[in-house]
Amino acid sequence: MTRRLILLVAAILMPLTALRAQYRTTLEDLDDSETVRAFKEHVGYLSSAQLEGRKAGSEGEMMAARYLEEKLKEYGIDVLSAGSEFSIAQEGDTLKSRNVIGLLQGWDKEMSKHYIVVGARMDNLGTDTLTVNGEKVPRIYFGANGNASGMAMMLELAKRLSYSRSLLRRSILFVGFGSSMETFAGAWYFLNRSFTADAPNIDAMVNLDVLGGGAENLLAYTSSNEDLGSIVNVLQGELLPLQAKLSPQQPYPGDHTVFYDKEIPSVLFSTGRYAEHNTGRDSYDIVDFDGMEKELEYIYSYVQHLCNGEKPLFRNSPESSEPKSGRPGNVYAYSDVDVKPMFLNSPDPRTFMEKWVYQYLKYPAYAVDNGIQGRVLVDFVIDEKGEVRDVTVSRGVHETLDAEAVRVVAASPKWKAGRHRGKKVKVALTVAVEFRLEKDKGKFGINGVKLN
Repeated sequence: MTRRLILLVAAILMPLTALRAQYRTTLEDLDDSETVRAFKEHVGYLSSAQLEGRKAGSEGEMMAARYLEEKLKEYGIDVLSAGSEFSIAQEGDTLKSRNVIGLLQGWDKEMSKHYIVVGARMDNLGTDTLTVNGEKVPRIYFGANGNASGMAMMLELAKRLSYSRSLLRRSILFVGFGSSMETFAGAWYFLNRSFTADAPNIDAMVNLDVLGGGAENLLAYTSSNEDLGSIVNVLQGELLPLQAKLSPQQPYPGDHTVFYDKEIPSVLFSTGRYAEHNTGRDSYDIVDFDGMEKELEYIYSYVQHLCNGEKPLFRNSPESSEPKSGRPGNVYAYSDVDVKPMFLNSPDPRTFMEKWVYQYLKYPAYAVDNGIQGRVLVDFVIDEKGEVRDVTVSRGVHETLDAEAVRVVAASPKWKAGRHRGKKVKVALTVAVEFRLEKDKGKFGINGVKLN
């Protein structure tokens, strides 16, 4: 039987409608959340036999591109068609590929002219043949975790951000990159050909690659960029279902490197290396969909910070075991020290927020009467004695809320000091203090603060 005939039989046995709903295989799946069902639908189709491993320039890659376009439009994202197709000359042959580009416009008149790029590669290794019992048998590199999971994450992130577009100051470009696997050609073409004029207005890039390996493994690789790393530190103070770990090493090369070369701050989110990578075993069954739902909550919060915060600066810091803080007085970043400061014997900043900040925070009467709410970002330093000092507001809401957040953080009991290379050091930390008014019956949460 020829390779084409075998693939045709596989496609007949698994029609498109079944491929998009193939996850409904057990009664247990009926309890899935709407988000998990969507993840399963996306990954099920994008890693199906019909797409033949999505090799760069193939019909399978084109089918993946059409699927992304269809879903982005369904989720309320404007799909930009101009300048998406490109060609690559390879050993006398011409490879034709394309990018998929969707736009979510920010609301701020000035900041909406600047962009955050959220990207995911579309292609994988395609197919090859094996000899089994003397017969040639096709092998498909399904690429479920690498990178149907990243494309699925981008789609559900786009859906979530589309619902909250009124909260986004910068605009977001969602890009499915074609021909990424070997040469990052789609990312290069996007920056150097199709989006050249507006490339200087790209403030940051978020790359989503290999995200089906379990939420406990979520890594954030920022190329040692302090501003992007600081957002990871800020999120450690928020009540999220998981926390990403800053990775000093790149889990995988990817499209973010092209943006980095253009001095655009870039972060890669990935669950890291796995045994099935680049094999025929990288199939739907190995993907942790429940974990992806938790990762979505985290990445959604991270992108919101990028859209609404200060423009991250590009810092071309070489990767090194020696921390770089950029702060006077030899103050280390929280993520860089060997032993993190501890509050009540816990290195997790959420303990500080739950056991101290939200226990003693009082909602200012003026803010209650005038319906003022929001998130105050507070910077502070834990010195070598474990004392909290240099408490300042890095992003405020209103003077009453800002002052209350500073008051509570500054009144903190002693911490156990952080250490680096065996020595106690000053460590900088940023927390987000949330002031939220409940709408029901005029009541508030703990001490007037609702914990979301």
